[in-house]
Amino acid sequence: MKRFNLSIYIIAGFLLFFVSCRVTKDYQSPNINSKEYLRVNKDHSIDTLAEVPQIPWKSFFTDTLLQNYIEAALVENYDMKIAFERIEIAEAIHHQSKQAFLPNISGNVSVARSKLAFTQGFGIIDDVTQYDLGLSVSWEADIWGKLKSANKAQLARLLQSKAYQHAVQAALITNIASQYYQLIALDEQLNILQRTAENRKANVTSIQKLQTANVVNSVAVLQSQANQYDAEIAIFNVEKQIWEVENALAVLLGKSTAKIERTRFDEINDKSPLPVFESINAELMANRPDVIQAELAYRSAFELTNVARTQFYPSFTLTGAGGFSSFEFSDLFTENIGLFGNVAAGLFQPIFNKGINEANLKTAKSEQQIAFYNFEYTLLKAGQEISDAYNSFQKANLKIEKRVLQLEALSKSVDDTKKLLQYNSQTNYTDVLTSEQNLLAAEIGNVNDILEQKIALINLYRALGGGWNEN
Repeated sequence: MKRFNLSIYIIAGFLLFFVSCRVTKDYQSPNINSKEYLRVNKDHSIDTLAEVPQIPWKSFFTDTLLQNYIEAALVENYDMKIAFERIEIAEAIHHQSKQAFLPNISGNVSVARSKLAFTQGFGIIDDVTQYDLGLSVSWEADIWGKLKSANKAQLARLLQSKAYQHAVQAALITNIASQYYQLIALDEQLNILQRTAENRKANVTSIQKLQTANVVNSVAVLQSQANQYDAEIAIFNVEKQIWEVENALAVLLGKSTAKIERTRFDEINDKSPLPVFESINAELMANRPDVIQAELAYRSAFELTNVARTQFYPSFTLTGAGGFSSFEFSDLFTENIGLFGNVAAGLFQPIFNKGINEANLKTAKSEQQIAFYNFEYTLLKAGQEISDAYNSFQKANLKIEKRVLQLEALSKSVDDTKKLLQYNSQTNYTDVLTSEQNLLAAEIGNVNDILEQKIALINLYRALGGGWNEN
């Protein structure tokens, strides 16, 4: 008994010595606040837009029909369903990693019937039956922080899966909104083309009357008819686009293709002013789910490097077993015959394992560095997306302002050329045709400008990290 107590004291002394040694490192977020990741127009005033990503999507998208589509998609969209399942997997793995701090306990119940050789039974016993009932326990002390680091790595992966789900949600919401507004813009283009086709059909009648009055020749009539057919052909192209976008939006909603109800174009035709800014730092970008996901991947790799470091140090384990074993069932639960038990403690240290630990550590360090590079690259891409989206938003607003002036000039040009055709013999119908085609192109362009403004605003909202915050 004294020897056993002495062994316990020695092991405890080693344990206290090991605990005093620090093997793993504490995680610190990458220091990237001093870097600039955004290209901007220096002519504008300064604003960080810090409040934009905090706007819940229900407040950002106020259209009731669009809100209903988004709510349905968050439940039925297959990418969202897959993202939720990934979270379930990560939660299960993280829960399992926390159990590593607890001892392993296993039980055993067995009955074995054995035929003995002559030499085994000494010529006396031919066969034997053995009854066993036992319980074994093993526990590894987390001296170097291996289990703790592994648990932190799995926690980071769990949070990473949730950040992935947020990224999927933000992308889904903005994609639905973009296609929804695209449908509204296509509806307006279709209305413009239908009105244009009707006007050009009436123009054909007018040109035919002018031909009868010898004001124009038959070529002008043919040109007016071709002009009418051109508008009618364009109608088919827009109707095809509407059909395809409706189907694509239905897929995002997780349902079979169907008619998509939407609001009118004149209800979305506003400027939606947004503050301008000069620079955005990494703190604001940190609200983006992909940036969060990238940093968590780096943190997971960091903790796995800690785990690889601990492999160079011995592991301390305690094991124990106890139960009952007997060749006679009646003696199984007796203390003097059937009861057995043992306790053991030990240190395990690999002496030579073909360089496996060293290779694992080098691999872990490289994986950690790769994760850090991915994190920095994600920040660069975030800056690009914000810059592009905001620049598109600015340019769309400028285009809309100029387009209003262009439409006014072209509308007047069409009216004037038509009047000149009736009262001035030197005016050619080609002038009318050209002015009408320019006006139609400008009207379609105006719709596209407003759509571009909406899409840029949506993209900026997503680029700044909005779209996944529902509160």
